[in-house]
Amino acid sequence: TMLGIFKILGGIALLLPRKFKTIKEWAYAGFTFDFIAASYSHWAVNDSIDKIILPLVILAILAVSYYLKDRLD
Repeated sequence: TMLGIFKILGGIALLLPRKFKTIKEWAYAGFTFDFIAASYSHWAVNDSIDKIILPLVILAILAVSYYLKDRLD
């Protein structure tokens, strides 16, 4: 439940305007830790490769979003 609440708050933080830069940076960091941990957790319990790769794919999309966030204005 707590992780779900934090994901919702993180998603909201990513939608905030530019003046909340520090909050957005922390949201990006939190999502990064979450997706890396999710991938590792799936690997640790010998889940299928698609469950291991999916969080890393989403992490790549997040990385592109982070890279482009200041360049699209």
